[in-house]
Amino acid sequence: MLSILLIVIAAIFFTGIIIRTKSLASGRKGPGILQPVQDVIRLFRKGVVYSETTSFVFQIAPTIYFASVIMAMLVVPFGQSRGVLSFNGDFIFFAYVLALGKFFNIIAAMDTGSSFEGMGASREALYSMFAEPAFFILMGSLALLSGHTSFHEIFAALHIGSQISYALAALATFVLLMIAMIESSRMPIDDPKTHLELTMIHEVMILDNSGFDLGLIFTAGYLKFAIYGALIVNLFIGVIPYEYAIPSFFAIQFLMAVSIGLIESFMARFRMSHNPQFIVALTSVSLLIFFGVLLILQKFM
Repeated sequence: MLSILLIVIAAIFFTGIIIRTKSLASGRKGPGILQPVQDVIRLFRKGVVYSETTSFVFQIAPTIYFASVIMAMLVVPFGQSRGVLSFNGDFIFFAYVLALGKFFNIIAAMDTGSSFEGMGASREALYSMFAEPAFFILMGSLALLSGHTSFHEIFAALHIGSQISYALAALATFVLLMIAMIESSRMPIDDPKTHLELTMIHEVMILDNSGFDLGLIFTAGYLKFAIYGALIVNLFIGVIPYEYAIPSFFAIQFLMAVSIGLIESFMARFRMSHNPQFIVALTSVSLLIFFGVLLILQKFM
């Protein structure tokens, strides 16, 4: 339960820190750190409008998407604490329960009958498909190195104190950070503030959502960022005492949010044709981690 509490607290501030970082980088004061949370609360108080074109799929999709993120959060450990759900192969459950929520988001966009939203759904599905091998090669490599297949046992066994292990953790951090950016449709893959039809991905998928449903989608996005941040934290904290682990959790989450804000401030969005190349390149980085694990385990002949 501790991991859930920490993830929720981090999610409250995460997006606000990103926005404040972008504002300061552009010489503006910007909104308060809690502004995204206040926007979500305002959406929760509003009613929902459904198009006559849509079916029950569109109506249940935001709830399933939100529930999938909550289920993924349950398997994330924190230091000495296991996730609420912890079992062998739970990282596979983590990946595919998030994929289930995204699937319903995609078919909900197609359910609107809009070719515009269908275009965004197609791009979202393509990029998620390209990012999936990078995640599984990364987690498979860490499972091979640790000899375990659950999140908690993998992260607990990783901290052997060698320089090579922390080098692999740094590469793994980069991969997880980029996957988080892809899954959340952020720069340099997508600009969450864009309104240019030819380049919109995630934002175009949720154009027909409103009120409470839109609030669920935004909340799920904030939680997903904090979840990937929690995975990165677990790469480094191991099973250290809580008095050190909890400050480390918030420090790393803060650094991750600031890093994302700086990336979005100083890095231009990729051309649409370059996005698949960049995402597939993450698989190469994961393969580098895999080969590093083979070297550590002396599996090369």
